[in-house]
Amino acid sequence: MSENEIVQYKELAKWLTSIKAQVRNVQIKAAVRVNTELLQMYWSLGEQITEKQKTSKWGDRVLAILSDELQKEFPQIKGFSKRNLEIVRKWYLFYNQEDIIAKQVVSQFGEKFFSVPWGHHIYIIQHAKDINEAIYYINKVVEDGWSRNVLLNMMSTNLYHREGKAITNFTATLPTPQGDLAQQITRDPYVFDLMELTQPFKEKELETALVNNVSRLLMEMGKGFAFIGHQVPLNIGEDTLYADMLFYNTDLHCYIVVELKVGNFKPEYIGQLSAYVSAVDHLKRKASDNQTVGLLICKERNKTMVQWTLENIAQPIGVSSYDIASVLPEDIQSSLPTIEEIEAGLAMMNNKEVKSEE
Repeated sequence: MSENEIVQYKELAKWLTSIKAQVRNVQIKAAVRVNTELLQMYWSLGEQITEKQKTSKWGDRVLAILSDELQKEFPQIKGFSKRNLEIVRKWYLFYNQEDIIAKQVVSQFGEKFFSVPWGHHIYIIQHAKDINEAIYYINKVVEDGWSRNVLLNMMSTNLYHREGKAITNFTATLPTPQGDLAQQITRDPYVFDLMELTQPFKEKELETALVNNVSRLLMEMGKGFAFIGHQVPLNIGEDTLYADMLFYNTDLHCYIVVELKVGNFKPEYIGQLSAYVSAVDHLKRKASDNQTVGLLICKERNKTMVQWTLENIAQPIGVSSYDIASVLPEDIQSSLPTIEEIEAGLAMMNNKEVKSEE
């Protein structure tokens, strides 16, 4: 072994000793701040692995060497497999792309960045198309307390590109900053996960399916939405109007009337919704509530037609489209086997296997 190789081995041994000391230090603090301390250590580890691979003659073998040493020293910790160390390195490098500097990311988020569970972080860097999208979902996880299942659902339905995209007149009809906040809570399209619906369906069937899955509906509507009811009666003298769905948003401090249409947008829908908004303002709005907002959700909409229709409307109204995530065409759903048919098929297969063995 050459003198240079001996020096490199000594440097590697010294580095491994330093890493082990860092892990021990994390273990001591873990009882108080498990996730934050672990992720801060992962971040430092990702930085050191990246630098070591650049300067060491072992290159990618550094991961295998480090993994083996750490697993021997800390067998009770499951996060030191070679595969997880590769993810740690990718996680660190993801936030060091182009002109984005790691220190800026960490300083911008501080504790928030390291409070996100590791499983969430992994999914975000695997599916986010760029750093801005990743940062968006990190904020959502922290602010809205998303579980990993909620995160997976929102990323799979591309919430990053849907949020705040409804066509509205909010900035013209609501004071600042309420108009901006109202715009921000909208989505376009709304993605409703409704397995029980079959094509074609009517507005009443869509409404019933949404109400029957109100927890999923509220998750899709977003933060701050509370469900008041559906087909809410609004008594106006001798006449009664019925609002499809009525919500209260705790961030906006106002009622939100939602009108559902399974067909494409028509200008007359705005007049109908405008009447509901006025009725709620007169009948339900209290002095402490902000102005009632209307939201029309239809299958498709002509953007220019919607914008022109909203130009002279006094009430704050937005228009969005919707998608049904899990709806099956009627002919396909009717062709799916029933539980009884599946069980009969399994029994037949078992009988054939018994006979063949005989």
